[in-house]
Amino acid sequence: MNTFFDFEADFVNSLRCIPMLVRYKLDTCGIKLRLSDWNHMTQDERATLVELPCSTETEIQAYRQHVQQQILQHTGRPADELPIEPHPPWMDATTVPEQLKQKVTELGLTLTPQQWAELTPLQRFALIKLSRPGHENQNFPKAMLEFNLL
Repeated sequence: MNTFFDFEADFVNSLRCIPMLVRYKLDTCGIKLRLSDWNHMTQDERATLVELPCSTETEIQAYRQHVQQQILQHTGRPADELPIEPHPPWMDATTVPEQLKQKVTELGLTLTPQQWAELTPLQRFALIKLSRPGHENQNFPKAMLEFNLL
């Protein structure tokens, strides 16, 4: 699962921003990583966070421990923790989250339950994150286009 989205192309080669794949893994393992923390890491350390698996319970715990060690090493403090959602909305292919419905409507677009169900969990995660209030949403329409939703 080492996928970058086209809408991330302006920063993915340099990894100057945290790609959706890493954000997905961080949410999965319950770590909040600030961009400032990310920027303390070397290019190789960032690439490792892209490459490390984070699917099984063992992998999730190993990923969490690895991120914590990296942040502690670079900043002298542990990374902030997030509650791990037992049933995250991106894993539910049957229900389009309300905030996403609102964002789609606000932009005059549509997203059917069938379209939502056909997306991968990572694509659903990206749309949810890009639709959050207060988030710079310039990539939301790009993601909708990339995911063949426009």
